[in-house]
Amino acid sequence: MRVRERAVTVALAMTLLATACSDDDDSDGNRAAPTTAAANATTSTAVARPDGPVADVSEAITGENPPFIGAATEANLPEHYVEEEYVASGTASSYAAVGELTSDGVWTLEPGDTAAYRTRVLVRRPATVADFSGTVLVEWLNVSGGVDANPDYVTLEEEILRRGHVWVGVSAQLIGIEGGPVLVTAPGGEGIAGEGLKSLDAERYGSLEHPGDGFSYDIYTQVARALRAGEPLGGFRPEVVIAVGESQSAIALTTYYNGVQPLTEAFDAFFVHSRGASGLPLVGRGEYADLAGSIGAAQTTLRGDLDAPVMMLQSEGDIPGPLNSLAARQPDSDTYRLWEVAGTAHADARLVGESAALIECGVEINDAPFHVVAKAALRALDGWARTGEAPPEAPRVETSSDGSIVRDADGIAQGGIRTPPVDVPVDVLSGAPGPSGGVICLLLGSTIPLPDARLAELYESRTDYERQYEAAVDDVIAAGFALEEDREALMAYADPSRLPG
Repeated sequence: MRVRERAVTVALAMTLLATACSDDDDSDGNRAAPTTAAANATTSTAVARPDGPVADVSEAITGENPPFIGAATEANLPEHYVEEEYVASGTASSYAAVGELTSDGVWTLEPGDTAAYRTRVLVRRPATVADFSGTVLVEWLNVSGGVDANPDYVTLEEEILRRGHVWVGVSAQLIGIEGGPVLVTAPGGEGIAGEGLKSLDAERYGSLEHPGDGFSYDIYTQVARALRAGEPLGGFRPEVVIAVGESQSAIALTTYYNGVQPLTEAFDAFFVHSRGASGLPLVGRGEYADLAGSIGAAQTTLRGDLDAPVMMLQSEGDIPGPLNSLAARQPDSDTYRLWEVAGTAHADARLVGESAALIECGVEINDAPFHVVAKAALRALDGWARTGEAPPEAPRVETSSDGSIVRDADGIAQGGIRTPPVDVPVDVLSGAPGPSGGVICLLLGSTIPLPDARLAELYESRTDYERQYEAAVDDVIAAGFALEEDREALMAYADPSRLPG
């Protein structure tokens, strides 16, 4: 079996954390200028930024096999998009803390050792500049499953493609290139997880070299600088460059935002998805960041004195338990929004895809439309970086004094952003895991059907259910937590067949 074909069966392991043109454009494509301090975005190519080394991304990566990425499904690129892969090379610095890494996120880092690197970047972009939105998303690829994975591309694909964004995946961490310890393994990952690109496809990736996770932050910065210069984007010059990361990668972006962004100003905005309460640790040459050890370690919020706005998107399942994002919950501000989504899990049926059939957790895994809210969050963040118009504030998921989720009599979480299948339920959608299974099941939440008798209490008829459900779709779109373009996707989660005609 070819490496690419095998990769499709192991998506979950590649996306999970350990232990735990457009409506706001003018018809001719023009965009409004920024109006607030979040404004080093629309005119990003003209903003004065600190000088620093730039990754060389001139060398294309080729081979018999296509690019490797851990994903449940192949990217569904339209004809006007292209996928390209490049070596990113240069000399990167590690970072060391000056003083304490305090819980308010106001950290001071300084460059440390330097080391040469050769990593890879995967680019998905429109073929022509006429179809380019001006926004580049730079995803810090997730390595919790032992190989590079792109969970945020999977989550956001429809929004990326319909808007004409460029997506760039960066193999920022050591495990993705050289292999190493596997934190979460899904069925089907045997023989792949922990091997690294160089082992998985020596012809394509054998020349790559990674000096260790301590250098990942500067590698990520240097790639962003190359993208601003139009490389390797066919000469496209970005207007907005957004840092994107989910799970372990979101934890890495926490460290980046608090300590590296003040030095580099490399990104115009940050999309931080399903982080835990801590940051990814700084480590030495040749070392892996100890993610498992960082969970439960010193907690930190995101600092509040930078211009780059942050959209923090958290599932219900991220709030308690091993990730314990509750411990780092912070209020909204001029540059920060937290969206917590009730009834959702750290990973779900959308992200897992066909691999769900290989995972036994005692109940069906979570099947909430978390991805629909994520697309609205990205649209709002892109607009925030461009115009200074902040996204709507969202209610928090309700928690008790012991940190547990407050639930109604059916077991559905209270508070938070409410999607139609949560507020007009036929199932109990929850971030709480099923009763059995391994570590993976702690992250997958659950979908438990409501009894027929309970459905009869909730709805007078199938027509009544459909009326309530469609009204809930209208409400979440009107509130700004879902996009009109995703109305059909939300309606697809309705299940009127559960009610008598």
